[in-house]
Amino acid sequence: MTGAAGGGALRVATVITRLEGGAGALALRGVLALRGEAIEPVIVTGSGGRLLAEAAAHGIEVVVAPVLKPVLSPRSDVQAVRWLRSFLAGRRPDVVHTHCAKGGAIGRIAARRAGVARIVHTYHGFPFHEFQSPARRLAYVAAERRLGRFTDVGLCTGTGVAVEAIRRGLISPERVRTIGVTVETAVRSGPGAADPCARERARRALGLAPGQLAVGAVGRLAYQKAPEDFVTALSALNRPDVTGVWIGGGELAGPVRRQAAAAGQRLVLTGDRSDVADLLPGLDVFALPSRYEGLPTAVAEAMACGVPVVATAVNAVADLVEPGVTGLLVPPARPDLMALAAGYLLEHRPEADRMAAAARDRIGVRYSEQALQAALAAAYRGGCGPGLANQDEAGGRPDLLPAGGGGRLKLNV
Repeated sequence: MTGAAGGGALRVATVITRLEGGAGALALRGVLALRGEAIEPVIVTGSGGRLLAEAAAHGIEVVVAPVLKPVLSPRSDVQAVRWLRSFLAGRRPDVVHTHCAKGGAIGRIAARRAGVARIVHTYHGFPFHEFQSPARRLAYVAAERRLGRFTDVGLCTGTGVAVEAIRRGLISPERVRTIGVTVETAVRSGPGAADPCARERARRALGLAPGQLAVGAVGRLAYQKAPEDFVTALSALNRPDVTGVWIGGGELAGPVRRQAAAAGQRLVLTGDRSDVADLLPGLDVFALPSRYEGLPTAVAEAMACGVPVVATAVNAVADLVEPGVTGLLVPPARPDLMALAAGYLLEHRPEADRMAAAARDRIGVRYSEQALQAALAAAYRGGCGPGLANQDEAGGRPDLLPAGGGGRLKLNV
C-alpha cells in the first residue's frame, strides 16, 4: 500500500467518538494489525479510557478532540464537522476510516468536505432499533442511507449487521464487506478455563468464595448493555450459590449496585479493567443481556476462554452463538428467559462443556489479527470503486449539513 502521491506510506485517519468498549478495541486493534504495512496512522477521538494509554504504549498517535461527542448535539456537532474538516484538510490522509453511528456521521461528512479520496466506515451496529418510535427509526435510516452514498466500503461486524445494512439499503451491496472481531492470540491459545490455576487466579481476583458459582458479564454499565436485566435475571435464577459479576464501569454503576442490594443479590462490580481475559476463566456462565449489539468482542473472548455463553439474540450475536451448538440465545428484554438458560447451563455441566468446547473451536483463525489485517488492507487499497467520496450523485450532493456548516445535523430527530 502506498500513499496517494506515490511511493510513500498510506496515510490513514481513524475517527471514533469514544476510544473504549468493544468498538474502541476493534478500532485500535485494526490500527495495530497494520503495523507491518506501509501506513501512517492517526486516531482521532473525543474521549477514551485505558485504550488511550494502550495506543500510546504502541507508539500510535492519538488526537483527543473533546468536540467529538458520542451523543447527538446539533450545535457541537456542527463545530465537530468544522474542526474535523480543518484537521483532515491539514493532514491530507489518503483514507478516513470511521467507526460507529455518531463517529461515522461526523467523520464521513468532514472527510467528504475535506476531499479525502477514500472513506471506509465500520458498522458496529445501528442507531435505529425496534424500541424506538417509527419516526425516529425512519429518520436514522434515512440519514444512514445518505451517508452510505459517499462511503467507499462498509465493513460490517458480523453477518447479522451486514444483512441489516443491505436489507435497509444503507449502502450499495457491492461495497459491503463482513468482518469479525479480533480475539488476542494469548486468549485464543492460552489455557483459559481448562487450567485450574487460571481459574483459581481469576476467582481470587474477583473475590469469589470457595464453592460459589459465578455468572458474569462484560461491558459498559450503560443502557445498551441492559445491566438491570442482568440483575433481574440473577434474582429470577434464585440460587444462593450464585454470585453475579459485571466487568466494566459506566454511568449506571450506582443504580445497578442499588438494584442488586434491594434484591439481596450478591453482585461484584469490578469497574473498568485491562485484564478482562484473565478474569473470564473464573466464570461458570457468561451472560450477554444487551438490547442491541454488533458482534461483541466479549462473547468471543469468553468462548476462547472456554466459558459457556447465554446471550440475547440481537444483530450479529448469532454469528458466534449458534443455539444449542455453541451456546444459548434468548430474546432481548426477557431476563426471565435468561435466568432459565443460565440455570440450564449451570445444572447440565456436560452439555454446557460440550457447547463451550464447540465455541472455542469455532473462534479459530476467523477472529484473528491476521484476518482483520487482510480485511482492512483490502478496504484501504480499493476495489469497490475509488473516489466515491468526491462524486456528486445525480440527485445532488448528499451532504447532511450545508457547506457552510450552518443549520442542524439531520441525524438529530
